[in-house]
Amino acid sequence: MSEVVFVADFSSEDQWVAGRSWAYPDGGPTNRGDNKLDHLTDDPAYCREGTFRATRRPDGLWDAGLLTTEESPEGFMVRTGDRLETRVRLPVETGAWPAIWTWRDGGNEVDVFEYHPDNPDLLELTNHVRRSGRYVRDSAVGPGEVISLSVTFGRRSVVWLLNGKQVFADGRGVGSSWHAYLIVNLSVCAGRYHPAPDDSVDEMSYAVESLVVRRGR
Repeated sequence: MSEVVFVADFSSEDQWVAGRSWAYPDGGPTNRGDNKLDHLTDDPAYCREGTFRATRRPDGLWDAGLLTTEESPEGFMVRTGDRLETRVRLPVETGAWPAIWTWRDGGNEVDVFEYHPDNPDLLELTNHVRRSGRYVRDSAVGPGEVISLSVTFGRRSVVWLLNGKQVFADGRGVGSSWHAYLIVNLSVCAGRYHPAPDDSVDEMSYAVESLVVRRGR
């Protein structure tokens, strides 16, 4: 048996803080060392309706949307045994770098997913807590496609499902006492590992249609 312990309401300032994260140096707004062109903004138009946007700035960076539960009034954290379920519409623009991930105290990162449209059918699934991950290719994955993901943060194995089908069980897990905040964001690639946006592109986005966390009882 499990119960729903978190239903994302991206408009809620009790659940989410916009435009800053301690996963970025000094909380942001930039993270050039991670090959990102992000310039985080707390403008609600970039994240508060569940569509995470980025727009080009005159200085070459991109105003980008990010939400985190860290330092929010509710301060929700996922913990060992929880299952996160989400439904997202992937971006189409080269250089877009959407992700849902966890973070606390300089680490505790598990990537529910990362995606780059230059690898159109590939999702990056990573457990940084115990150093495991997989590149998953699937015909359901592609620019503009809507996919459902489920991730169980198990003590001995983190398990990912794509559209209801298991695609990776890492056999490593997160340990018994793990817990971390949620981050949802759209980054922009600077070109080192994935192509930067085309010069003709000034805006990009992806949508998170739902995000729910369930906890065993």
